[in-house]
Amino acid sequence: MSSAPPSPPTTVSGASYAAAAVTMAHYKAADSKREQFRRYLEKSAVLHTLTKVLVALYEEPEKPNSALDFLKHHLGAATPENPEIELLRLELAEMKEKYEATVEENKKLKAKLAQYEPPQEEKRAE
Repeated sequence: MSSAPPSPPTTVSGASYAAAAVTMAHYKAADSKREQFRRYLEKSAVLHTLTKVLVALYEEPEKPNSALDFLKHHLGAATPENPEIELLRLELAEMKEKYEATVEENKKLKAKLAQYEPPQEEKRAE
């Protein structure tokens, strides 16, 4: 078994060196942009919030079927609203108003009725 002699060190031509320098400058610019973006996320508490939610997922005893749904739920991301859901919400609000009005009317009618009916004790005595 013979081993090949080590290859001589490669020399970098002027053009290759310039290309390498441009590539290094590009990486530094990209790193700078990444660092700026990281600071932006840190300032706006995005990193803290994501970390908190991911820790909650990690500590969840029974892992959910969909980690993405877990994240959406805990980040408060609303799913796109179905128009039917909005209509149901409006109908619910209307029904609540009608219910409150009916309860008020019922109270008034009971009070009015109490004026005309003898008290329960007098009915039993008869």
